[in-house]
Amino acid sequence: MHRHGYKGRKFGRETDQRLALTRGLMCSLIKYQSITTTLARAKEIRRSTEKLITMAKKGGLHNRRLIIARLNDLEAATLLMDYIAPQIKRDSGYLRIEHSGYRRGDNSEMGTISFVDEISFDQPEEKSAKAEKKAAKPAKKEDK
Repeated sequence: MHRHGYKGRKFGRETDQRLALTRGLMCSLIKYQSITTTLARAKEIRRSTEKLITMAKKGGLHNRRLIIARLNDLEAATLLMDYIAPQIKRDSGYLRIEHSGYRRGDNSEMGTISFVDEISFDQPEEKSAKAEKKAAKPAKKEDK
Protein backbone atom coordinates (compact mmCIF):
# COMPACT_ATOMS: atom_id res chain seq x y z
CA MET A 1 0.00 0.00 0.00
CA HIS A 2 1.38 3.41 -0.88
CA ARG A 3 0.70 6.77 0.69
CA HIS A 4 0.41 8.85 -2.47
CA GLY A 5 -2.14 11.65 -2.52
CA TYR A 6 -2.68 11.96 1.23
CA LYS A 7 -2.22 15.56 2.37
CA GLY A 8 -1.37 16.73 5.83
CA ARG A 9 -0.05 15.18 9.00
CA LYS A 10 -2.10 12.87 11.20
CA PHE A 11 -0.47 13.61 14.60
CA GLY A 12 -1.60 10.17 15.82
CA ARG A 13 -5.15 11.42 16.29
CA GLU A 14 -8.56 10.77 14.81
CA THR A 15 -10.03 13.26 12.36
CA ASP A 16 -12.23 15.21 14.76
CA GLN A 17 -9.47 15.52 17.36
CA ARG A 18 -6.97 16.61 14.70
CA LEU A 19 -9.39 19.24 13.38
CA ALA A 20 -10.01 20.58 16.90
CA LEU A 21 -6.26 20.73 17.55
CA THR A 22 -5.53 22.72 14.38
CA ARG A 23 -8.48 25.05 14.98
CA GLY A 24 -7.31 25.74 18.52
CA LEU A 25 -3.74 26.40 17.40
CA MET A 26 -4.89 28.73 14.60
CA CYS A 27 -7.14 30.70 16.99
CA SER A 28 -4.31 31.03 19.51
CA LEU A 29 -1.93 32.21 16.80
CA ILE A 30 -4.40 34.87 15.67
CA LYS A 31 -5.16 36.07 19.22
CA TYR A 32 -1.60 36.08 20.57
CA GLN A 33 0.36 36.68 17.30
CA SER A 34 2.97 34.07 18.28
CA ILE A 35 2.82 30.56 19.76
CA THR A 36 5.37 27.87 20.57
CA THR A 37 4.43 24.31 19.61
CA THR A 38 6.03 21.27 18.05
CA LEU A 39 7.67 21.87 14.70
CA ALA A 40 5.32 19.48 12.88
CA ARG A 41 2.23 21.25 14.26
CA ALA A 42 3.65 24.65 13.40
CA LYS A 43 4.32 23.57 9.81
CA GLU A 44 0.83 22.14 9.50
CA ILE A 45 -1.05 25.17 10.84
CA ARG A 46 1.02 27.51 8.66
CA ARG A 47 -0.63 25.99 5.58
CA SER A 48 -4.17 26.54 6.89
CA THR A 49 -3.58 29.93 8.49
CA GLU A 50 -1.97 31.48 5.42
CA LYS A 51 -5.00 30.47 3.37
CA LEU A 52 -7.27 32.11 5.96
CA ILE A 53 -5.18 35.30 5.89
CA THR A 54 -5.44 35.43 2.10
CA MET A 55 -9.24 35.10 2.38
CA ALA A 56 -9.31 37.85 5.01
CA LYS A 57 -7.26 40.17 2.79
CA LYS A 58 -9.78 39.73 -0.05
CA GLY A 59 -12.55 40.71 2.34
CA GLY A 60 -16.28 40.42 1.77
CA LEU A 61 -19.11 38.74 3.60
CA HIS A 62 -18.62 35.34 1.97
CA ASN A 63 -14.97 35.13 2.99
CA ARG A 64 -15.84 36.32 6.52
CA ARG A 65 -18.36 33.50 6.87
CA LEU A 66 -15.87 30.95 5.53
CA ILE A 67 -13.28 32.11 8.06
CA ILE A 68 -15.79 31.89 10.93
CA ALA A 69 -16.71 28.36 9.82
CA ARG A 70 -13.08 27.23 9.57
CA LEU A 71 -11.96 28.77 12.89
CA ASN A 72 -15.19 28.13 14.80
CA ASP A 73 -14.35 31.20 16.91
CA LEU A 74 -16.06 34.52 16.21
CA GLU A 75 -13.55 36.59 18.21
CA ALA A 76 -10.55 35.21 16.32
CA ALA A 77 -12.31 35.62 12.97
CA THR A 78 -13.12 39.26 13.76
CA LEU A 79 -9.52 39.95 14.81
CA LEU A 80 -8.26 38.40 11.59
CA MET A 81 -10.65 40.26 9.28
CA ASP A 82 -10.74 43.68 10.95
CA TYR A 83 -7.32 44.12 12.55
CA ILE A 84 -4.72 41.74 11.12
CA ALA A 85 -5.54 41.51 7.42
CA PRO A 86 -5.55 45.31 6.73
CA GLN A 87 -2.08 45.63 8.31
CA ILE A 88 -0.42 42.93 6.19
CA LYS A 89 1.22 44.43 3.13
CA ARG A 90 2.72 41.32 1.50
CA ASP A 91 1.08 38.95 -0.98
CA SER A 92 2.15 35.68 0.61
CA GLY A 93 4.48 34.28 3.25
CA TYR A 94 2.66 35.89 6.17
CA LEU A 95 4.04 33.56 8.86
CA ARG A 96 7.53 32.56 10.01
CA ILE A 97 8.61 29.45 11.88
CA GLU A 98 11.74 29.62 14.03
CA HIS A 99 13.28 26.56 15.65
CA SER A 100 13.31 26.92 19.41
CA GLY A 101 15.11 23.87 20.76
CA TYR A 102 13.76 20.59 22.08
CA ARG A 103 11.00 19.83 24.56
CA ARG A 104 12.30 18.61 27.89
CA GLY A 105 9.95 15.64 28.38
CA ASP A 106 10.16 13.77 25.09
CA ASN A 107 12.90 15.68 23.20
CA SER A 108 10.43 16.72 20.51
CA GLU A 109 11.62 19.52 18.24
CA MET A 110 9.86 22.80 19.07
CA GLY A 111 9.18 25.85 16.95
CA THR A 112 7.76 29.33 17.38
CA ILE A 113 5.33 30.44 14.69
CA SER A 114 4.59 34.17 14.37
CA PHE A 115 3.58 36.85 11.89
CA VAL A 116 6.33 38.30 9.71
CA ASP A 117 4.81 41.81 9.76
CA GLU A 118 4.34 43.75 12.98
CA ILE A 119 0.66 43.67 14.02
CA SER A 120 -0.98 46.11 16.43
CA PHE A 121 -4.50 45.83 17.82
CA ASP A 122 -5.06 49.58 18.38
CA GLN A 123 -7.62 50.60 15.75
CA PRO A 124 -8.39 49.04 12.38
CA GLU A 125 -7.38 51.37 9.56
CA GLU A 126 -10.71 51.26 7.70
CA LYS A 127 -12.92 51.92 10.72
CA SER A 128 -10.82 54.86 11.92
CA ALA A 129 -11.22 56.46 8.48
CA LYS A 130 -15.01 56.03 8.74
CA ALA A 131 -14.99 57.64 12.19
CA GLU A 132 -13.07 60.63 10.81
CA LYS A 133 -15.65 61.10 8.04
CA LYS A 134 -18.50 61.08 10.57
CA ALA A 135 -16.71 63.64 12.72
CA ALA A 136 -16.06 65.89 9.70
CA LYS A 137 -19.76 66.02 8.69
CA PRO A 138 -21.46 69.26 9.75
CA ALA A 139 -24.48 69.03 12.01
CA LYS A 140 -27.94 69.50 10.43
CA LYS A 141 -29.52 72.90 10.83
CA GLU A 142 -32.82 72.95 12.62
CA ASP A 143 -35.67 74.91 11.06
CA LYS A 144 -37.59 77.26 13.32
